[in-house]
Amino acid sequence: MDEKTPEQRNRPVTPREPWTADRIPDQAGRVVVVTGAGSGLGLATARALAHRGAHVVLAVRDPDKGRTAAASITAARPDARVEVRRLDLTDLASVGAFTDGLRADHPHLDVLVNNAGVMAPPRTLSAQGHESQFATNHLGHFALTGLLLDLLAQAPDPRVVTVSSLEHRKGRIDFDDLSGERRYVPMEFYRRSKLANTLFGLELHRRLSAAGSPLRSVLAHPGYSATGLQTNGTAWVPRLVFGCLARPLAQSADRGALPQVYAATEPGVRGGEFIGPDGKGELRGAPTRVRPAPGALDTEVARRLWEVSEELTRVRFPLPDPVR
Repeated sequence: MDEKTPEQRNRPVTPREPWTADRIPDQAGRVVVVTGAGSGLGLATARALAHRGAHVVLAVRDPDKGRTAAASITAARPDARVEVRRLDLTDLASVGAFTDGLRADHPHLDVLVNNAGVMAPPRTLSAQGHESQFATNHLGHFALTGLLLDLLAQAPDPRVVTVSSLEHRKGRIDFDDLSGERRYVPMEFYRRSKLANTLFGLELHRRLSAAGSPLRSVLAHPGYSATGLQTNGTAWVPRLVFGCLARPLAQSADRGALPQVYAATEPGVRGGEFIGPDGKGELRGAPTRVRPAPGALDTEVARRLWEVSEELTRVRFPLPDPVR
């Protein structure tokens, strides 16, 4: 039984001083994939890790945008090791091509940061017929993680960091209408995808633990950060609320990326932990351990989502079901 107080459970990562990018351990020799690294949180994450010596793969849908992002990293640090690879998470064929190419060129992968996402666009379907937010934010990352498990298994301290959102707390998964054919409300489906991210990260941790794997599955969220997520392709109501009215409350992308950078690098992070900002309402601040929404702790929902995701992506994880 957990007898810790809420204050103890949500303790700061360090009680002495806030954790910043200056405290990232040396990353020399590590290979890191960051999805959605062309801008925003992904670019901030890639930059922070590359500047500490990691070889960072910028996994982006638009290679030209990725090359511009890579140039911005090497302009500040000419010796930074970065490469750009195309990855369209909405298309499972692209996910397969990306993992094949990565495996051909890299014998191991140390960290996978499942960062990319879309927020509240008008209803569209992926190449495989899935609602675009569920396809990009969850299914694409689910498949990517499963197909890269063998490379991660070759690393000495492998980690998967899945980026969720505060909005996961308002999410609900309707397994009878995953495509939004009956009813589509953009923000509801965004919240659903972020709840799916959280359920996936925690279920992955349980399955890895059952397998005795050293791979750590960690969750992170950026609080409220100023990125293009709230405006690029977003329906007008959330664009107005998140992209304009609430923008003065947002922290920078570099600050917002700290929880996922911490999750990817700090030695003391444990599998199954959720890292977010330590400020009021978890909107901003330094990395701290936070608690997921109660709905994200439902193991039956997580197990059903896992099974549905394997069916929809045709990617099977070689991991045991912890219940069975």
